[in-house]
Amino acid sequence: MPKRVRLTEKVLRDAIPVEGRDYQIFDDDIRGFAACIYRGGGRAFTFDYRYAGRQRRMTFARWPEWSVAAARERARALRRDVDLGRDPLAERDLIREAPRMQDLIDRYLSEHVVRLAPVSVADQKSMMEKMIAPHWGRKLVTEITRSDVEKLLAKVAEGRARPHKTKPNNRARKLQGAKPTPVRANRVGEVLRKMFNLAIDWGMREDNPANGFYRRPETPRERFLTKEEINRLAAALDADEDQRAAGIIRICMLTGARVGEVRQARFEQFDLEQGIWTKPAATTKQRKLHRVPISEDVAAIVRQRRLLVPKRSPWLFPGDVPGQPVKEIRRFWMRVQKAAQIEDARIHDLRHTFASLLVSGGASLEMIGKLLGHTQMQTTLRYAHLYDAPLRAGLDAVASMVRPKLTVVPKSDDDRKSA
Repeated sequence: MPKRVRLTEKVLRDAIPVEGRDYQIFDDDIRGFAACIYRGGGRAFTFDYRYAGRQRRMTFARWPEWSVAAARERARALRRDVDLGRDPLAERDLIREAPRMQDLIDRYLSEHVVRLAPVSVADQKSMMEKMIAPHWGRKLVTEITRSDVEKLLAKVAEGRARPHKTKPNNRARKLQGAKPTPVRANRVGEVLRKMFNLAIDWGMREDNPANGFYRRPETPRERFLTKEEINRLAAALDADEDQRAAGIIRICMLTGARVGEVRQARFEQFDLEQGIWTKPAATTKQRKLHRVPISEDVAAIVRQRRLLVPKRSPWLFPGDVPGQPVKEIRRFWMRVQKAAQIEDARIHDLRHTFASLLVSGGASLEMIGKLLGHTQMQTTLRYAHLYDAPLRAGLDAVASMVRPKLTVVPKSDDDRKSA
């Protein structure tokens, strides 16, 4: 039976390593608590116990990183666990093998995100790499609480200085401070809710800490180009030397399509005889086939592009990279905005403008939803308030019909005298 002594700092400091083997110095107070003296000179605290008839040894701390007093308290807790019928070594191994947030993130990206649209794939990968993994990557999936979710979303909502580079090469951006991003926080919350729902399905945890996260108020952007702005934009497009990018903007204006759908448009998608544009599911946000009518102006642009584009290219707007469509027109849009004297407008606002013009022309919300490819009526209802002017005109027309007619009553002789 090994000799037992009262483990102290002095005992560990004075212990001499034995060449060719390790040995233990057992404590005389806590059964199983010992200090292991390694042949190389290192020292660590161990705990020996029996579980289910098997002899077990657990190394739980190193000296001098842990003091003898701290190790003694830990050994006392382990002794209690064993006396209660638990196996500390097995529980520690189970924790080591338990999935961590990085494991969940990797599986979420590889099994779920890959099925989304390319834009969504890039966006959610960015969320994981820049926001979620740096904060939670090493944590166990089961460790994340509702409080952790709210703290992370609050940090996202605060925003960050742009760009995130430590040494931006643009003087204007160097002076740009953090910009609050509450909408981004809501999107991250939705992604977390979906990811933890999948974690439940995959057996990684039993509840969803992102359910019921605080959703920050969102004010939908409502920027519609006026008739004067549309006229100036059309003139700027005609005058610009880049008629390829100008064609993309024109089709966005004439169809209300998203710029990504127009950039990736192929000649085969257009039936000019029937006046139909069939957008494949791969290019639409709702991931569904979208078939819409087109005007003669759009058909004319397609015919013109057919004359300008090499016959081997399937793209309506081929890019500078062979075999690829146009990738980016933001710089063109900024230049055209400046030329047209239009402020604070995005290319996507052309889609809103298209819807507003349909409303003024008497189109129903159902028709607008079908033309824009909305899958939910709630999305189309954002344009309902634009009906106020036509409805008011209708009310005025009704009022003019039922308004009492005023009759002129000639004055009597007495009235004339009194006047």
